[in-house]
Amino acid sequence: MTTEAADQASPPKRHRSLLVFLRDVLVIILIAALVSFVVKSFVVRSFYIPSGSMERTLLVNDRILVDELTPRWAGYERGDVVVFKDPGGWLPPAPQTPARPPLVEAVDWVLTFVGISATDSQDHLVKRVIGVPGDHVVCCNALGQVTVNGAPIDELSYLNLPDGDTAASNADFDVTVPDDAIWVMGDNRDRSQDSRAHQDLPGGGFVPLENVVGRAFLTTWPLDRFGLIDTRDGVYRDVPEAE
Repeated sequence: MTTEAADQASPPKRHRSLLVFLRDVLVIILIAALVSFVVKSFVVRSFYIPSGSMERTLLVNDRILVDELTPRWAGYERGDVVVFKDPGGWLPPAPQTPARPPLVEAVDWVLTFVGISATDSQDHLVKRVIGVPGDHVVCCNALGQVTVNGAPIDELSYLNLPDGDTAASNADFDVTVPDDAIWVMGDNRDRSQDSRAHQDLPGGGFVPLENVVGRAFLTTWPLDRFGLIDTRDGVYRDVPEAE
């Protein structure tokens, strides 16, 4: 083959190489998106904190990762910080938002699909588990503490209370947690619409286990708050099991 003939055959070869390269990139992107979707659906999800109900533990706009997998076989424990879907009537109706450009909607859908964006955070709540199935949870004793199965729990290490206030709740309650639910409260007790505030609803203020997405375990953003979320399990160490 002459040099001129070789030069004429070269462009189609380069063209085929480019197509193969683009095909491989597309396959890698599709596999990565599928893996991300599976991880988001069954292993870990990202959420952001929309309110101050969990201050000081979690602040508004913190980004967190939620473990969906471990609780499937280990269950939930007192002290866990959990994300759950509205049991019904806990959240106000979502406000009408102006329509966004189709391109923005498409990008947001893709980011949500792979678990990078967390557009449904406003439809979920984040609280701390105080009572697990069977627990008898009462507020409050003479020291202003919540008791679980008769044992007082000292929550001052994580509660966000006004100066001089040591009462774990300004609302009294006396409940026994059903077998398929949990009793939850926010760490910022005076600004948390939690189980206490919804006892008059059909669910009695309890969160069905089927509504729980998972256990929050890591704060990822902002970077200066990066770290594990403390479940304060030591606070509940002396709580006896429900009878």
